[in-house]
Amino acid sequence: MKHTKIAIIGGGNLGQSILKGLLSKSEYLPKNITITKRNIDELEVFQKLGINVTPDNLVAVTESDIIILALKPYTVLTVLDEILPKLDPKRHELVSLASGVSLEQLNEAVQNKIPIYRAMPNTASKVGEAITCIATNTESINPNVEECFQSIGSTIQIDEELMDAATVLGACGIAYALRFIRSMVQGGIQIGFDSKTASKIVNQTVKGAASMLIEEGNHPEFEIDKVTTPKGCTIVGLNEMEHNGFSSALIKGITKSHEAI
Repeated sequence: MKHTKIAIIGGGNLGQSILKGLLSKSEYLPKNITITKRNIDELEVFQKLGINVTPDNLVAVTESDIIILALKPYTVLTVLDEILPKLDPKRHELVSLASGVSLEQLNEAVQNKIPIYRAMPNTASKVGEAITCIATNTESINPNVEECFQSIGSTIQIDEELMDAATVLGACGIAYALRFIRSMVQGGIQIGFDSKTASKIVNQTVKGAASMLIEEGNHPEFEIDKVTTPKGCTIVGLNEMEHNGFSSALIKGITKSHEAI
């Protein structure tokens, strides 16, 4: 992977998050990564690290093997038309991170010249903890593409029809989780902790809960049962939350987000 050259077209929040994740891994050399943005002054910190920074998408594509389109959906097809002359069937693989732009549309835009993927990571990529859902209409995912996203977290291959759902559960889900964490911190402050201490306790608690599920593979209710004793404070708190629609509100929020795509 050290010799694989990657172009990130679009140096916004998501593009920068992916870049930070790649930089945290020794498999990727800064000199082999290019990122584009109209205002390159905003990417100066990456340029100082040896990343190739340019406002020219054609230059980035020419110097790459894997092209990651970290763009808004309404700009994707325009940019593909721009870079089409530089796409090399013997070299390039293209990954679009845009929601709502289908594989069929992407393939048509590049005239079926190169392998196409749709991927949906989340902003936890900057700390190497993203979950990236990948869909493709090729026979299999190129290992280089999969390893690229595994370097910023975990990957899972899904059917394209579930890409919108993946956007909600994985990408929007970051915001849902953070709002939950913020609410726990506010509760911690109300019962006596200062904000900094409450944040430290809550952040590690949530990290620990997720780690248990990931590493042990248990159902959440299995772990919940371990800490809910008869007439104990945990079950009292959980029941009060449910009486006020905790689970229902979260499920409704997820389904409403999905309807909004």
